[in-house]
Amino acid sequence: MCRHLGYLGEPRAPWELLFGAQHSLLTQSYAPADMRGGGTVNADGFGLGWYTDDPKPLRYRRSTPLWTDETLPALSSSIRTGAFVAAVRNGTTGMPVTEPAAAPFADGRWLFSLNGVVRGWPESMSSLAAKLPVTELLTLEAPTDSTLLWALLRDRLHAGEDPLEAVADLVRAVERAAPGSRLNLLLTDGEVLVATAWTHSLSVLSDAAGVTVASEPIGDGAWQPVPDAHAVRVARGTVEFIPIRQ
Repeated sequence: MCRHLGYLGEPRAPWELLFGAQHSLLTQSYAPADMRGGGTVNADGFGLGWYTDDPKPLRYRRSTPLWTDETLPALSSSIRTGAFVAAVRNGTTGMPVTEPAAAPFADGRWLFSLNGVVRGWPESMSSLAAKLPVTELLTLEAPTDSTLLWALLRDRLHAGEDPLEAVADLVRAVERAAPGSRLNLLLTDGEVLVATAWTHSLSVLSDAAGVTVASEPIGDGAWQPVPDAHAVRVARGTVEFIPIRQ
């Protein structure tokens, strides 16, 4: 399973969480602590998305292991941002290892990441995929479960759905179509962050600087596990845990 994290709060350098912390995202890429559901390393790509004064985020993604990249450490230390998403990928067998398959995915002001897998792919998702316009399916960044889930979620957001409801409803719909899927989703527009814990680990750290949501605790601090089958909503320094009922 992949690893991801999201941060909202006072401006800081993403480097601190990606490389500087005790159990940084870099460490999680080659020595994750909780890879339930399969996999040993997250070497199939990585990405960082962050916000500036422009509402549309910037991104840096690659299809190679994070530990081989010589650019991101310096880049992430030069940035000061109040919101960012980062991820390392453990690709599902049979899915492509390409830059467009690496999270975070973006559309307008949104950033999205999936830590998980859709069971029975791709047959299990045919009924949900059929609800999308054909052009959406033909222009997916990559033929993966993550990009299809992003297209489905993006469709809900474009229709004006509340981000929390859109994410929770999508998790319920995918679980009905593909029982046993691991669906830890993470979505932000730089002001609100929504993430889910669905058969996989997720933790939250809230301190004076801001709120970090991550697949695994990244360093010291009062990290709080998110209960399974719950969503977490972060906005203006507040953190809410909301059950995702079937």
